[in-house]
Amino acid sequence: MKLRRMMEAGRPVVQIAAGVGWVDAAHALARLDPAPDAEARARWSGDLVALLAAPDEVRARLATVAEALSPERDPTPGRSAALPFAPRSFRDFMLYERHAIAAARGFARTFLPAAWPVVRGWEALLGAPFPALKPHALWYRQPIYYMGNALAFVSDGDEVPCPAYTRALDYELELGFVLARPLRDASPAEAEAAIGGFVVVNDFSARDVQRAEMQSGFGPQKAKHFANAMSRVVVTADEILPRWRNLKGFVRINGQPVGTTTSAGPRWSLGEALAHVSQSETLHAGELFATGTLPGGSGIETGCLLAVGDTIEIGIDGIGALANRIVAGKGRTP
Repeated sequence: MKLRRMMEAGRPVVQIAAGVGWVDAAHALARLDPAPDAEARARWSGDLVALLAAPDEVRARLATVAEALSPERDPTPGRSAALPFAPRSFRDFMLYERHAIAAARGFARTFLPAAWPVVRGWEALLGAPFPALKPHALWYRQPIYYMGNALAFVSDGDEVPCPAYTRALDYELELGFVLARPLRDASPAEAEAAIGGFVVVNDFSARDVQRAEMQSGFGPQKAKHFANAMSRVVVTADEILPRWRNLKGFVRINGQPVGTTTSAGPRWSLGEALAHVSQSETLHAGELFATGTLPGGSGIETGCLLAVGDTIEIGIDGIGALANRIVAGKGRTP
């Protein structure tokens, strides 16, 4: 099932993809037999995360009813597109060694001109990654992540102001997933079962600022917290979880392909990553997570950083895509 959220007079309206268009969840819920109680109908028709937590049997019947209804081919007048949900928090993992090494190589090439010939020569001679490019030893022992800014999300079609303090704006193509149920001290199986749906995430980064902040020992701050983006459509977990390691993605800048990627080869499963976070910590429905950048899914890897005026488009097969135009930001320059 694919879901999205519209706004009408300040009120959220959840919709279900059906055929060539979309059907209001409220219309489909009203036709269920037996019908859910009024409180459940009201909650599920306006809260996308709550609908993700509805019983599987209810969602299955909803999908059938929605297909039978005449879908809305055009947007309803007076409605506007919105984020599918407002994340309660945002944690971003780093599950892919290939990305970590390629990004570190890109940092050396871009910001360390004196060291880059040494790295390049060592790798050419030995045919293996330069040792200093590999992730920290902790990465191999447990899933690692940083806490992002859950209040800074935009979506498909929104403009993204480039921070005045960066000269190295980057995109990062990631697989995002939202919890539909709370977790605490979960097993990997329990954690995976709590995933409600998937989105495409763009974790924007100010790479020149990020390097200094990471060296501080406190992790990314202004390098990451100015903006993130997620797709407008959520695809339910039953469609994606069985094949989440075999998804293909793409990147285009100003309509031109600059990279392809795949979700294959993570160090940890989604269940293992979530279970680790949940140890002695309560996670709540509506909290958003991301896998970290899929290998080849960032400009620091490919040499294609962003500039004001660029339109960055990313997508993952079976989930969706989003495009954002980079505009000049306001603020103090370095």
